[in-house]
Amino acid sequence: MAEIKQKTGPLAFLVGAGLFVAFETAAYYLLRFVTSGLGIADQLQPENTIVSNWVKTVVFLLLHLTLVVVAVLVLSNRLPRRLRGQLMGWFYLSLLVGFALLIPLFS
Repeated sequence: MAEIKQKTGPLAFLVGAGLFVAFETAAYYLLRFVTSGLGIADQLQPENTIVSNWVKTVVFLLLHLTLVVVAVLVLSNRLPRRLRGQLMGWFYLSLLVGFALLIPLFS
C-alpha cells in the first residue's frame, strides 16, 4: 500500500526558518562564550602561530555539530510525522552555517 505524503504549507516553512535562525543565533552566542578563552585575539604578531586558533576552530565546530545532532535527535522524536520532512534540510543547512559562523567568531 502506497504511503501518501502530506505536504507542509508555507507557514510551517516560515516557522521552521524562524526557529532555525533562533537556534543558530543562540548556539553561536553560547559557543562564542564557551570558546572565549581559546585562541589569540591579535593575529598580527611576529611569532604568529595558527595552532591556538586552530584549536578554537575545531572546538567550536565540534560543539556546534554536537548541538545540531542533539537537536535533530530530540526534534525527530517530538515533531509530528508531516513536519519531519523539513528536518533534514535544516540539518544540512546548519552544517554549512557552522562553517560560516567562524567568520564572525574571529572578526
